[in-house]
Amino acid sequence: MRNTHVGVGVGLLLGVMALQSPAAVAADDTELRINPGNGLPGSTVTVTTTACGPDVTYGKGESAVGGQFHMFGSDRKGVLTGEFQIPAEGASGTDTVIVKCPPRIKLTDTYEIAERQPNGAVHAGFGDAGDTDTQVALGGALITAAAAGALLRMRRRSYGTRS
Repeated sequence: MRNTHVGVGVGLLLGVMALQSPAAVAADDTELRINPGNGLPGSTVTVTTTACGPDVTYGKGESAVGGQFHMFGSDRKGVLTGEFQIPAEGASGTDTVIVKCPPRIKLTDTYEIAERQPNGAVHAGFGDAGDTDTQVALGGALITAAAAGALLRMRRRSYGTRS
């Protein structure tokens, strides 16, 4: 009887995790993507959008730090891509990117400009707070491992009491 309750609890827990995973992936699929989300001075930033529609092949972008840039159609239909450079003497902080494309579509997003790391610095951690795919996958793996361990322990305990 005890194993049945544990099995139901684990099933409910896995069901809840499965229902949350698509929502986390969908939330990350925004109309304006800025890569990297945490750029360094002197690096190139790529901006991608699908908000302009499948027939639009050109758009304009502007970064408060990097200036104006053009966005052109990529190898995927409906995707516009553009690049700009963060100035090497740029200070750390937040930069705002504005993308405009016909007919009257305007998108705005921000990203972080990090301080330049000294040579030999070590980056540690799981990335920025917006990295939900990795966090969901890691959380799901940890919960699955804990549930499997609990079931194995319950199964061993029940066999030991039968003799």
